Amino acid sequence: MVDEEGAGRVTEAEVDEPEGEEPAKPAARKPKKAAPKKSTGPRQNPRTPRARAARRIALREAAAKRAAEQKRLRLYMSVLGSVVGVIVLVAAFVVVRSAMKDEPADPTVATSNDAGPAAGPKLPADANPALKEKPVVKAGEGNLTKLDVQVLVQGTGDVIKAGQTITVNYVGVTFKDGKEFDSSWSRGQPASFEIGTGRVIKGWDQGIPGQKIGSRLQLDIPADLAYGESGGAVSGPLRFVVDILGVGDAT
Repeated sequence: MVDEEGAGRVTEAEVDEPEGEEPAKPAARKPKKAAPKKSTGPRQNPRTPRARAARRIALREAAAKRAAEQKRLRLYMSVLGSVVGVIVLVAAFVVVRSAMKDEPADPTVATSNDAGPAAGPKLPADANPALKEKPVVKAGEGNLTKLDVQVLVQGTGDVIKAGQTITVNYVGVTFKDGKEFDSSWSRGQPASFEIGTGRVIKGWDQGIPGQKIGSRLQLDIPADLAYGESGGAVSGPLRFVVDILGVGDAT
């Protein structure tokens, strides 16, 4: 049976939803506007003229810095090279001086390196012919304590003065055993040097001034007027035979 009372009723659903219509859709949401990007600082577009100019300036500054560093490096290397050169020169000087101490010192100051033929020296006028021959020098006797000068051949020339440059032939031997250690004769020509001014050993400076040109002298020299008791290869008292051949101008 149909409920007569209910047949005439219209439900709320039938009133709200008319027949044939679709239910209303919810309103579409509007898209949110994107927030503006925050600035990250004063960065420049690398393609702008200002950015290119800044880059060129930075490159020039970097190049200038590298050039300055290279210049400092070259200066440092130059100074280092100079210091090394000085050290090498000093070392060479020390080696040479050490070698010189081990060799007998030549009583003369300047001699020629050209050894000529042993034809005998050029003698002054009226000189004794004995000066053409190398003398034989023997050892001394006794204990030599002071300078002893003997004239073996008397010359007739001018008297030698301190400060003059003289030309001589000489033979040097050790006083105790007569061992020859130096001779101008073995070099083939006389030697020249300044006398009386400290350029040679004291025995020569004291024994030769006052003698005459053309003389042959024997100088017996104690160690303290020669090279000392431990003067290297030559030490102790010495004996020289010296022929005075000529003289230069006084200085």
